[in-house]
Amino acid sequence: MTQTIAPRVRTLVLLLLAAACALLAGAGPASAHAALTGSDPGQGTVVDKAPAQVSLTFSESVSMDDDSLRVLDPKGERVDDGRPSGTGGTKYTVKLHAGLPDGTYTVTYQVVSADSHPVAGAYTFSIGAPSETSVSVYGTEAGGGAVGWLYGLGRYVSYAGFTVLVGGAAFVLACWPRGSGVRAVQRLVVSGWLALTSATLVLLLLRGSYTGSGKLGDVFDLNLLGEALQTKTGAALVSRLLLLAAAALFVAVLFGAYDKREDEEKRDLTFGLAVGGAVVAAGLAATWAMSEHASVGLQAGIAMPVDIVHLLAVATWLGGLTALLVALYRAPADTPVAASAVRRFSRLAFGSVIALVVTGTYQSWRQLGSWTAFTDTRYGQLLLVKIGLVAVLVGIAYLSRRWTAQLAQAVPAIARQREKEQVGASDGRKTAEARSAEKARSTEKAKAAEKVPGAAKASGQGSGAWAAKGSEAAKGSGTSQRDAQLARQRAAVDAARQKRQRDADPHRFGLRRSVLAEAGIAVVLLAVTTVLTQTEPGRTEEEAKAANPSSAATTGPSSGAVTLDMPFDTGGQNGKGVVRVELDPARVGANDMHLYVERPDGKAFGIPEVKVAFTQEAKDIGPLPVVPDHITTGHWSASGVQIPIAGDWEVAVTVRTSDIDQVTVSKNAQIG
Repeated sequence: MTQTIAPRVRTLVLLLLAAACALLAGAGPASAHAALTGSDPGQGTVVDKAPAQVSLTFSESVSMDDDSLRVLDPKGERVDDGRPSGTGGTKYTVKLHAGLPDGTYTVTYQVVSADSHPVAGAYTFSIGAPSETSVSVYGTEAGGGAVGWLYGLGRYVSYAGFTVLVGGAAFVLACWPRGSGVRAVQRLVVSGWLALTSATLVLLLLRGSYTGSGKLGDVFDLNLLGEALQTKTGAALVSRLLLLAAAALFVAVLFGAYDKREDEEKRDLTFGLAVGGAVVAAGLAATWAMSEHASVGLQAGIAMPVDIVHLLAVATWLGGLTALLVALYRAPADTPVAASAVRRFSRLAFGSVIALVVTGTYQSWRQLGSWTAFTDTRYGQLLLVKIGLVAVLVGIAYLSRRWTAQLAQAVPAIARQREKEQVGASDGRKTAEARSAEKARSTEKAKAAEKVPGAAKASGQGSGAWAAKGSEAAKGSGTSQRDAQLARQRAAVDAARQKRQRDADPHRFGLRRSVLAEAGIAVVLLAVTTVLTQTEPGRTEEEAKAANPSSAATTGPSSGAVTLDMPFDTGGQNGKGVVRVELDPARVGANDMHLYVERPDGKAFGIPEVKVAFTQEAKDIGPLPVVPDHITTGHWSASGVQIPIAGDWEVAVTVRTSDIDQVTVSKNAQIG
């Protein structure tokens, strides 16, 4: 039965891991956790005379360097002095050069929020009147690209390693002390330690590039590494490495001295290990709580201890569940997981779920701030997914508790049957040994009867006697080897029989299936949690929408999304098609733009290049160029497309279908 179950288990685990990786891959770069809530001059405004400085206000404290805040003229040249000054960590100001001419200026910023995530953005303002600018401000992002993807993967691996390390050790200490001698469980916990340690080292190396240039080549830049070590996140990662050294000592004692103790001695050592392990686990959890969401915003002094309890509860539940799954499938036949151990874990998991509900409710209130944020913000939507997964997980856990109760009732009967079989096997071995002894005595009697007395015969047959003795010795040696081989075969048969009996137990089989389902959902739940920690909290997002001039407070009302369909013909072979431009929300300030190129039959049209330009002839503005990113066949997009003022804008699209065939088509749209 195990030969048919194991491939299914591996396939299911691989599918779940693939789903988790797909979820992480679709998460994109980390969202801004500190939002721009104000600026002077404001986004899209036109001022009469050149300002002496530019000021930015964020929703929470941020850190900047000399290159974090830039002001660029229409030609793309810097017109700031490059030394931003901050007031209270949320407002920063940079002075401008004197005597700036009229035109449209671009403000770009890239900072690191207090909860460790990079934030980037840009907007425009004009002096005297808007003008054409060569600066393209769409798609400004931080924490993206290959470095951002690797950093996100490192965060997921670190969470998974922490969960397996803490939960696996808690399962052994609190539920199944005999598991300290099971190799599969030992490998699981050690793998958790290795995963967390390696992920922490990778995150430390990536940190400078992740919050800065975003280039893979800067990963091993010692200057960036030194700057990262001086930040709050860098200090937290170093502290985590030091705590992992203590965790290595804990694991060595747990699977070394603790495993070799007798049951009575284990009870004395369990308390000391539990206290030491709890301190190390709480310290590891604190490295997240003191450097991310919980450390900033509302009631940080309460939020950090609550976050530590939340992380420990998650690790105890999901990590213990993983250890139980490994024990059910990989524990040797002579060391099966006892029903009492499963019952103890069930009680431990129930307590963890209660802690999760309490701490999760507080965190949800703190991060969302309103009921509408559940549906109106990405953080709230992910939180709903997480709540749904937890509910499903609890439901499956209830089924596991039922299987545990049935297993506890079935274990005594199975033990009695096994004892009877062992007694029968012992009696059979005793009977076989008696028959062998009787046969040996008969052989000796026959040999004695064949002996002929006399000195001459004894002398003449001396060599034959010694040969007979040698032959008997050889036979004795062969018999001992056969007996040892038969003993090994009997032990293997007994182990296989015990394993078949264990796996044939319907209660244990049902428990294994339900625990496997729990573990699969836990993998996806951990992925959702990782993405959630990289997403801007709903409270911050709603505050930014209310205060950010690029949202509701922009000049002119929003007119909603605009869709423009423009047929084109480049004149070459297969040069005909339709380009669709979608601009959302089609208002002053930042907009998202999507372009779809289709053939006349409606199929996606793969072309080499497409460009867009916005022009307002009435105000002599433009063309403002936009070069969108290629997403997939026939699809391009750009985010943060800046529209400086409201009015009737000409949207011109240049489509190139080959090296020499291209055409520009245009259409007017009311924006803002």
